[in-house]
Amino acid sequence: MKIIYSKKCGEFFDKSEEELPYRILKTAKLLRKNNFKFIQPQKATEKDILRVHSKEHLDVLKYEKKDSPLVDYATLHKNIFDYTTLSAGGAILAMEKCFEEKTFSLMRPPGHHAGKTIGGFCFLNNISIAVKKALDEKKAKKVAIIDIDVHAGNGTQEMVLGDERILFCSIHQSPKYPWTCLTNEKNCFNFLVKKKTREKEYLKIFEEVIKKVKEFNPDLIAVSAGFDTFKKDRIGSIKLEKKTYRKIGKIIKSLNKPTFSVLEGGYSNYLPECVLNYIIGLQ
Repeated sequence: MKIIYSKKCGEFFDKSEEELPYRILKTAKLLRKNNFKFIQPQKATEKDILRVHSKEHLDVLKYEKKDSPLVDYATLHKNIFDYTTLSAGGAILAMEKCFEEKTFSLMRPPGHHAGKTIGGFCFLNNISIAVKKALDEKKAKKVAIIDIDVHAGNGTQEMVLGDERILFCSIHQSPKYPWTCLTNEKNCFNFLVKKKTREKEYLKIFEEVIKKVKEFNPDLIAVSAGFDTFKKDRIGSIKLEKKTYRKIGKIIKSLNKPTFSVLEGGYSNYLPECVLNYIIGLQ
């Protein structure tokens, strides 16, 4: 297992938000202690980003256009273009290396709410950028994206909707922000989980996600790995245990496909242990 990581992604923050540097800094520390291999990403190129996002979207980040109508519930931090292209580059590197061994991109900011607009702590849709590159460069013919964050991957759905090469499955709490992705549409399938759902019921629903992935039979699996379904998370209301993520990792491993994961949410002090359990399950 290779961990894609750069300490630069710990440089920006806003105390009023939950998406803070400790998320990756403490997680990196725990993974190093457990002897995982770390590799540094490079920034995603504009060509890579423009596979998914518009030039206008790119310019909002590049020139920090805080008053742009494309900005919806997000703080355009100073040098945000550098940080977010590095995070997208982490997803790309995770995709490229996963054909050798499984990979995890431990980067921020996250990406699955970034679609035609910028919001929910997300600026570029990291996982969609990586998946589209894999398809365009013929590294895979079909890709399944599995989103296990407590929130719906609305931006990802927006970016991949109608692309028959991609299956998108999001298992998320409902009702909850972003208040969308409530029904299935074309190649996008949404599995809704009620507030206070515990491990047994969650995994039962997750098996339906896996069934859909098996039917699609992809060459590559990409996971939007959110850990805000943990029972002590400050944002989510699902009641998963730390060891639940080990079980989720094992289930994904059982698909026996090249797999890369990209960090999305997870805002409890137990995030490092949740990530570690998930990675152990994948191995």
